[in-house]
This record gives sequence, C-alpha cells and structure tokens, in this order.
Amino acid sequence: MKVAIVCDWLITYAGSERVLEQMLKCYPDADLFAVVDFLPQGQCGFIMDKSVTTTSIQHYPLARRFYQKYLFKMPLAIEQLDLSAYDLVISSSHAVAKGVITGPDQLHLCYIHTPIRYAWDMQHQYLEESGLTHGPLSWAARRMLFSIRQWDVRTANGVDAFVANSRFIARRVWKVYRREASVIYPPVDVERFALHEKKENFYLTASRLTPYKKVDLIVQAFAAMPDRRLIVIGDGPEMKKIRRDATPNVTILGYQPSDVLKDYMQRARAFVFAAEEDFGIVPVEAQACGTPVIAFGKGGATETIKDGSTGIFFGEQTVESIIDAVQRFDGMTFDPQACRANAMRFALERFREEFSMFVENEWQLFCSRKEVHG
Repeated sequence: MKVAIVCDWLITYAGSERVLEQMLKCYPDADLFAVVDFLPQGQCGFIMDKSVTTTSIQHYPLARRFYQKYLFKMPLAIEQLDLSAYDLVISSSHAVAKGVITGPDQLHLCYIHTPIRYAWDMQHQYLEESGLTHGPLSWAARRMLFSIRQWDVRTANGVDAFVANSRFIARRVWKVYRREASVIYPPVDVERFALHEKKENFYLTASRLTPYKKVDLIVQAFAAMPDRRLIVIGDGPEMKKIRRDATPNVTILGYQPSDVLKDYMQRARAFVFAAEEDFGIVPVEAQACGTPVIAFGKGGATETIKDGSTGIFFGEQTVESIIDAVQRFDGMTFDPQACRANAMRFALERFREEFSMFVENEWQLFCSRKEVHG
C-alpha cells in the first residue's frame, strides 16, 4: 500500500504539526505533500527529514513571510498535486489540504482540525480583526471567502471518511458538509510534563497573543483583582495592548522556551484559558502537570477538562465572567493526581493506536466495496 500524507503548510511546530508527526510515525514510508514548506533548517526532525512536495505557491513573491495572503490561490494550487500513484491518501486539514484530487481506486481519509474557520462561522470576526468590515477591500474579501466556501463544500465529496479532532469539530463538520466524522483526539506529549503537586500563589496563561486567544480579557480581569498575581507567557500582535492593560500584579514574560513554560505550568495555582479552541493542547499539558484549568466553557475545552474535578468553566468571554470564575476557583480544592489522570487520556501512544485502527478499518471497508462493485 503506497501512502501519501498531505498537510496545509509547514512553517513551524505547533498543534497540527504534532498530529502530522504522529501520523508519520504510523506510516514512516509515506510521501509528504504541502502547499508550502518553509520549516527552518534543523527543525525538520518531526517530519523525519523527509523531502516535501509543494505547490507553485512555494515560489510566489514573499511567500515565506506572507503565504497566508495567497489563501485565494490555494484551492487551485492544492488540486495540482498529482497523487494518482498512491493507494491511500491521508490529509491533515485545517484549510485546503482535504481538497486534493483522488480517484475511485484511491482511499482518501481526512483528519480535520476544522473546516476553514475564517470562511465559515468565524468570518465576521476575521473581517473585523483584519479591518475589512467596510469599503472595496471588504467587498473583495467577502467575495473571496464566498468562493472558498463553495469550493470547500464541493471538495468534501472527495473525502471517503472524516475524523475530527473533537466532538466540537465533528459538529462543525456536520453543519458545514453534512458529513459524519469519527473523533480521535490529537496527541499530547503528556510524559514531557511531570506531575508537580506543590503549587505556588500565582495564576498562569500562555499562548500566542492574537485577538481570538482573548489574553487581553484575562489581563484586564486580573488588573481588577490586584491581590491575585498573573504570569503571561507568549508573544504576538496583541503584545502592546496587553502591556498597556497590565498592572503591577501582572507579569508579562513574552516568549519563553518550552522548559521555562513547563516550569511555570508545574508551579501555577491554575492555568487560565479564554479562547474558543477546536481542541486546545495547552490546557491538557497543564493538567498533566497537576495544574487545574479555569477555561471558557465552549469548544474543545469542554471535552478535555472535567468541570469541578480538573478545573472550572466560565460562560462568557468577558472580564466579569473571568473574575467570577477566579473567585469561585479560590473557594475550591483540586487534586493534582486527578488532573494528571485526566490528561493521560490524550497520550501519544493512544493517538497512534486509535488512528492506525481507524485507517485499517476504513481500508478494509474500502476493499470490500471494491470487490462488491467489481
């Protein structure tokens, strides 16, 4: 069985890349395809230093820095990848990877992180954050997103089976494509985060500082609670705004190496998480350290955190709701061992076992259908 694995783009090592890494461990002989590959030298270990077949966008002007500006060209580009020599095609998709063209004698399985979120239910938020709510550029952006939605629905028909990274995304897949999706949670390297039962008197949040992460709301909430200390780890376009909102009880450390982040995560009284994520790996890593999580009660967090046992939820992405949750948290106790046990549900080995079994089952069904239909 000749296997191809297709992903959207290779730029850094983040959530979807961790999934790709484990897929390659399941199928080490697979060939790898992507829209673009701009991984820095020395950071290709997670793809086993494989050569990557890319699309024409790889060679566009300034593509290394502004590859996402070419989103409107990616549907056509991904369709030009010739996968006709492969028996099994696995796409790891949060944008366009699932749009590769396959034939009736090929099995195409898609691990979907999300349908293109900024083209669907997050379109209005995307336009607002990009300053594209009015004017000719707004009209052009809306027209482009409309075309991408049409293409996205059409290409879902080329996928033989979907597997989603959470029940939340499985519901989004049904809403957008009217297709059922199995659920296999992403792999989390929980063994790298040792249990630390002794906690210190500070709260922690860590993420890339972009608008949808809502770190600004967390900072504003703790600015209104001067008797509670907050540590912020991460960098990004919201840094100036967050520094402006910070008060003396809020310490902003910016980007930190993973070992520093892990140290703070192990010692924190709680990890605070305000984003609506498809899954959310960092809250699982916090629980692996024995640290409970105060999280927005929507999206993948509701599947990775046990309310009242390994953390608590707040109902709205507002300063007031976060303050209320922190105050409620202060009156509760949490068992670090229970937090760790919950995180172990998402271990690397579990992902490889479940994903390999999913592929094997779908391959057997595919072969049976081929026999029936000649």
